Amino acid sequence: MIQPNIPDTTLPRIVVVGGGFAGISIVKALRKAPVQVILLDRNNYHLFQPLLYQVATAGLEPESIAFPLRGMFHKYKNVHFRMAEVRAVDTVNNILETGIGDIHYDYLVIASGSNTNFFGNKQVAENAIGMKSLIEAIQIRNYVLKQFEESLLLEKDEEISPKLNFVMVGGGPTGVELAGAFAELKKYILPRDYPELPIHLMNVFLIEAGPRLLNGFSDKLSNRTKEDLEKLGVKVMTNVAVKDYDGSTLTLSDGNTIKTQSLIWSAGVKGFPLKGLPGDSLLPNGRIVVDEFQLIQGLKNVYAIGDIAQLTNDPRFPKGYPMVAQVALQQGKNLGNNLLNFFRNKPMKPFKYKDLGSMATIGRNRAVTEFSGIQLTGYLAWLAWMVVHLLKLIGFRNKLVVFINWMYRYFTYDRGTRIIIKRGAANIVKLGKTVTQVDPSID
Repeated sequence: MIQPNIPDTTLPRIVVVGGGFAGISIVKALRKAPVQVILLDRNNYHLFQPLLYQVATAGLEPESIAFPLRGMFHKYKNVHFRMAEVRAVDTVNNILETGIGDIHYDYLVIASGSNTNFFGNKQVAENAIGMKSLIEAIQIRNYVLKQFEESLLLEKDEEISPKLNFVMVGGGPTGVELAGAFAELKKYILPRDYPELPIHLMNVFLIEAGPRLLNGFSDKLSNRTKEDLEKLGVKVMTNVAVKDYDGSTLTLSDGNTIKTQSLIWSAGVKGFPLKGLPGDSLLPNGRIVVDEFQLIQGLKNVYAIGDIAQLTNDPRFPKGYPMVAQVALQQGKNLGNNLLNFFRNKPMKPFKYKDLGSMATIGRNRAVTEFSGIQLTGYLAWLAWMVVHLLKLIGFRNKLVVFINWMYRYFTYDRGTRIIIKRGAANIVKLGKTVTQVDPSID
């Protein structure tokens, strides 16, 4: 049954699943097209994930990196947003099954993004926490601050140390940025807010299974990143993988163990495909095989873009494009333009990724960037990182709020969102062996 509150139309109906970077990009490309666009997402906001780690480390308020999708597209007369959980797709009858009913489509674009990948380790998945959503970032912030508070109630170092050992797994940009932010918490916040705690008992670990950090960067910038993190006090461990984690003891592949109650996982992501897609179009990592026009293998009117899509026709990226915002934005724009060309009987253009460079921040006045053969480190790289991320944020208010927060932190060495949000003992989230109370209305 077709959902009645979707306006009827004689125009081609394009349903877009996901309001991430890829989803908003294609919607913008189709804003003046003679089509009806239905955008679906389980949340009513677009999340700027590159700054999620700053919410997790009390640097930014959650609402400063989220923007309401309705506010983004309210001027687009051909765009309709519905907050819905998408369950499956019937590609024979062109029906999308959702929590608000069945929706018919003429063209379907899957931009559902990715999820945390624990690589089949069920015990790690149960006791660690990923950082892909706003609620997870808030949980991490609550949990870290709660660990500080609870440590004050203990007397023995061997009891305090596991609470203050924070382990990041994954040496990509997210892991590096998290480790640097936690190191700055230790340097600037712990002595100020918790002077009774022995600062030497707090340790920050960054674990990478590969031989170096920031695998997509040059060797020079990778080595510089490691040096900068170690100067901040981070214990960087490469060529070692996580073998097991039971919530209190982390076991590594080299046989060493770390007593910790805090394992934050950013070691990998996987696609999150819809049920009903052809089996031969799905890869073990959850991504969907598409051609150079983003069309899903075996289908005629269903496309995939962003993290969920796997395209391997570019010799620069034999394993598929990286799951980053720039790829998603460019794929969304390319597919939107191609659909316009299709409706106008014009030739479609195959997708070609333009690598605009990479960047990662390490801490105060520390970052690494490379673009067009130019490599920057230190203050200039950090400044470039800030400018790029400010410009990419959606909404003037969010840009202003983030800029003010950054300036405040820079001159005061303070983080203004060090609050624990909780409501009632019935609402709990387990992280490791510790229970943290959170407000369930926040997501």
